[in-house]
Amino acid sequence: MKDLPPTGLRYPWAEPPEHGQAIEVAPGILWMRLPLPMKLDHVNVYALDDGDGWTVIDTGFASKKTKAIWQSLMDGPLGGKPITRVIVTHHHPDHVGLAGWLQSDFGADLITTRTAWLFARMLTLDVQDTPTEESLNFYRSAGMDPAMLAQRAKERPFNFGDIVAPMPLGYTRIKQGDTIRIGGRTWDIHIGNGHAPEHATFWSRDDNIVLSGDQILPSISPNIGVYATEPMADPIADWLEACERLRLLAQDDHLVLGGHKLPFTGLPTRMRQLIDNHHGALKRLIEYIDTPKAASECFAPLFKRTIGDGEYGLALVEAVAHLSHLYQEGRATRHKREDGAWVYQAAE
Repeated sequence: MKDLPPTGLRYPWAEPPEHGQAIEVAPGILWMRLPLPMKLDHVNVYALDDGDGWTVIDTGFASKKTKAIWQSLMDGPLGGKPITRVIVTHHHPDHVGLAGWLQSDFGADLITTRTAWLFARMLTLDVQDTPTEESLNFYRSAGMDPAMLAQRAKERPFNFGDIVAPMPLGYTRIKQGDTIRIGGRTWDIHIGNGHAPEHATFWSRDDNIVLSGDQILPSISPNIGVYATEPMADPIADWLEACERLRLLAQDDHLVLGGHKLPFTGLPTRMRQLIDNHHGALKRLIEYIDTPKAASECFAPLFKRTIGDGEYGLALVEAVAHLSHLYQEGRATRHKREDGAWVYQAAE
């Protein structure tokens, strides 16, 4: 979802590092960037110097190109010193994609939340040549265009296993309230939700640095979607609860190192924007569904821009999330149309 301009945010670095290069954003913390083959065309990863080795935060997609960039980083900015630990903030493939490779080929230990590990390992093992009937029914219930639905039914669906390296057994769990020593600093672990379940963020006790993954980003809001795996999930409620809780920790001088876009300061302002963004979207949506509408018919009030084919899937699951949140709060009703789509209407 597009946000308002990030008023009050400040960006210490105007440009990201080139592939295979790194920028030292704080003593012993390197910021690196890996490519993604989508509109959001990059993911940020970080390396923290532990003395005898590096701890890396997130990994990028599993691909020959990304592996080659990692090798150039190991030979260059990382100075040939081993990667001994990999921390995955959440289970999405641009963050966990090469965690298993770093484990199996380089002997790194994997550290993440239990939910992130279980989701990632489950999804890498669940490879389908054609969409499941449950997935097609879910798209139908969201009001997907029949021609698009028919096309998707014939195509190989998105599979984690295509872009996430096999994950060997074994990881170290982190959870809310834990602390961890990384890069000569002690970090408090605070768990976010909404964009991904049990998403880990790290807040340094020794200086003003936050490793936020995708839970806190500048200039864009993380996608918040409902999927066929849990069609009655309420990630909007999860997101708002997490944002309100993390907002209490925010300081203006925090340097936030996120999973996408540029590092920034001005975190209290950004937390308020992230919260207000979704309250505003819900307000526009409840006004828009004065007559019954399916999720596929609600892009205009939510995103306020044209949604292309490449963005359609993420837009659809985010529209479902917002409508279902209104329904579960009792602010909207719903019924099934003859075509199988849930249609929502503001409650009287």
